[in-house]
Amino acid sequence: MGNGTEIDWERCWDKESLSGGECPFIGAEDAELLGSRSRRFLQKCCECERFKRDIRSFADTGHPLATAFSVLQTECSRQKAQIETLANFLDTKTLEMRFMHELGSVLQSSVDLDEVLSIALTAITAGKGFGMNRAFLLLADRERHLLKGHLAIGPRDAEEAGQTWKEIDSGDQDLQALSQSFRYKKLNSERYKFQDILEKLVISLDDTQHIIMRALDEHKSILVTDAFHRQDLDREFAALLGVDTFLVLPLITRNRRVGAIIADNFITHRPITEQDMRSIETFTFPVAFAIERASLYERVQEEVDKLRQANIRLQEQQEQLVRMEKMALVGRITSSIAHSIRNPLMVIGGFARSILKSTAENDLKRSFIESIVNETRQMEEVLQEILTYSEAMYPTSDFWDPNQLVESALRDIQDRALSQDYRCQFHPADNIPTVFIDFKQTEYCIRNIIISSIDGLQNGIIDISTSLNHDYVDVRIVDKNRILSEDELEAMLTPFTEVREMGSGLNMALSRSMLEKQNISLLVVAPPEGGVTYTIKLPTRKEENHEQTARS
Repeated sequence: MGNGTEIDWERCWDKESLSGGECPFIGAEDAELLGSRSRRFLQKCCECERFKRDIRSFADTGHPLATAFSVLQTECSRQKAQIETLANFLDTKTLEMRFMHELGSVLQSSVDLDEVLSIALTAITAGKGFGMNRAFLLLADRERHLLKGHLAIGPRDAEEAGQTWKEIDSGDQDLQALSQSFRYKKLNSERYKFQDILEKLVISLDDTQHIIMRALDEHKSILVTDAFHRQDLDREFAALLGVDTFLVLPLITRNRRVGAIIADNFITHRPITEQDMRSIETFTFPVAFAIERASLYERVQEEVDKLRQANIRLQEQQEQLVRMEKMALVGRITSSIAHSIRNPLMVIGGFARSILKSTAENDLKRSFIESIVNETRQMEEVLQEILTYSEAMYPTSDFWDPNQLVESALRDIQDRALSQDYRCQFHPADNIPTVFIDFKQTEYCIRNIIISSIDGLQNGIIDISTSLNHDYVDVRIVDKNRILSEDELEAMLTPFTEVREMGSGLNMALSRSMLEKQNISLLVVAPPEGGVTYTIKLPTRKEENHEQTARS
């Protein structure tokens, strides 16, 4: 060398080619490096201890290039390490992009709320996803103005965690398969497992100081650390979660607060970094949008089902009304024909019976006259049957005792009332006049009002009374057990609508319609403090033109 110092070189790095096994760092998978000195030098020699010792020996000689070689070797090693770090980072990002693509595909296509929630929570906790230990989902209840715990996923203790992770590692499932398995096998059990925590995760949407509401209001994720000692955090909330570090991820769409996700490492206690938070929050918007869309779809389906059921009921009732109209028409026609035939038939029969009485037994015409009498009697019986049938379909009014009317209706529903432990107390008024009504139809209406009042209830009292009110006799039915709102009252008296407590509104509406045809008013009062009072105003005079049905 320049200074005359001899170096005992260990070099193999300057050889043009090497034989197999000559370099301990080159295995069978790197065999192509044996014949390429430049590639071998950059990939293997820079980290070789022999090369480093040669560089140090060269530096000891004091040669002017020794320092440069040392710097180049150090820089080469640094850049190689940096390249490896970047390669690992790119591999991680590639996996993350594939994961996000897979996650986004499911979220964009699903309208099933349980499927959306399963994929979202599985993505946060699965090792193939973001790898957190636990995740809690809170959803907004806008009607009650609350944020409530809805679902959770994760282990409750280390033993359960080990078993779960072992099951996952033993399989080769992708994220969608993991979420489907969670949905069908563990969704309900996970909800039950975390029920004690979920029930306490209730936050007012107006509580602007709560950490979760701050995340929602500020539209950003929050990494909470040292939770047990923070002044701006509710200690009961931190104690409920049982961890001092957790993530709060707001779920927001178009400035609508859908809910929030809380994620932590309850078992491993692995630190949560800012990078973890940034990675997870990239998928919160598609999750929020998917939850909102699935929730809307569920509500639409519920409304569609209600409309479908209402349409079925409407069709059935329309068919029933058509049948009733046809029966009424048949009744009117048969009644008209029967009355037209009955009078001349009675005349024929009367004359025939008179002639028969004055005809001798041996008269040849007697058999003919007897035949006329018998056939006339048979036709009169047929006409009587027709008139009886038509009267049942076509309403006919007459004067009736109102107390007798109520007593008849009560007899018909007595067994029904006793089966439900109901008492029907009747207080008849004395010395009241008769009323002009169709007895059968009016009795049906009274009976139907009482049945509708006791329907679905047990152990109650219905008060019925009659009283004279100017030109009317009021039949008052008081139900003290039922409470109806204005909307429910309106629905009850409107055909084909669903009443929460009293079932379909058809029967009450039909009763009202039947009373209207007789010019009988029905007044229904449902005060806010409870109870319902039905008042049927029965006319005492035939010629009165009474008011139509009223509601209050």
